[in-house]
Amino acid sequence: MKQAEFDGKGSCVRWTETPGDEPARVYVHGLGSVSSVYHAHIAARAELTGRRSLFVDLPGHGISDRPQHFGYTLEEHADALAAVLDAAGLTGAELVAHSLGGAVAIVLAHRRPELVSRLVLTEANLDAFPPPTAGSSGIASHEEDAFVDGGHARVLEKVGPLWAATMRLADPRALHRTAVGLVLGSRPVMREILEDIPVERVYLQGELSGALEDRHALEAAGVRVVMVPGAGHNVMFDNPDVFAAAVAGQV
Repeated sequence: MKQAEFDGKGSCVRWTETPGDEPARVYVHGLGSVSSVYHAHIAARAELTGRRSLFVDLPGHGISDRPQHFGYTLEEHADALAAVLDAAGLTGAELVAHSLGGAVAIVLAHRRPELVSRLVLTEANLDAFPPPTAGSSGIASHEEDAFVDGGHARVLEKVGPLWAATMRLADPRALHRTAVGLVLGSRPVMREILEDIPVERVYLQGELSGALEDRHALEAAGVRVVMVPGAGHNVMFDNPDVFAAAVAGQV
């Protein structure tokens, strides 16, 4: 396990990594999740071994610190992720990022373009104010103190055992602020950034999640959109073969 300070007050974002060749692959999890849980089985596949791989837990999640003074906006998460890459001595990394992590990765590529050479995004949040059915919208609909004082426990009961297993590790206040930041989005908004940044971009959409909004505009901007058969939001679990192939650049 390695760590890097991210807030100027001693709080650290942490990650685990495996050695290998560069450019490194940096795996970033979704809201209420843990990077190693969602991605270690992918990085271990034959077509992906041999590359340096980092599994980063964003602030407030997993093994990273969860300062109460931190805002947990997308920009602040992106700066914390930049602190990881700086501490690891990385430039031109490939970011493999899921949901919230995808939004953070997009913002990082905008703020620190020298750190990112490729984006592989899985159902990343591209727009502000997602529908009420989205997990982030449900969490953000609570008042912060009410979520900390009981809302978090109620959400854990509703989200199902897989998500609850990692969400229970996230600090409730950090989780709520992160959800609010995700709902508000970045400026410019993530979709606009994704369409403009001059790196290779792959976007994975689970077929069971439905059509990707404004897919044609993304493709016109050079984003490779891959609809993954038999998969929902967690493509890396539902169809690991296609997921790994996309990370490897084989689809």
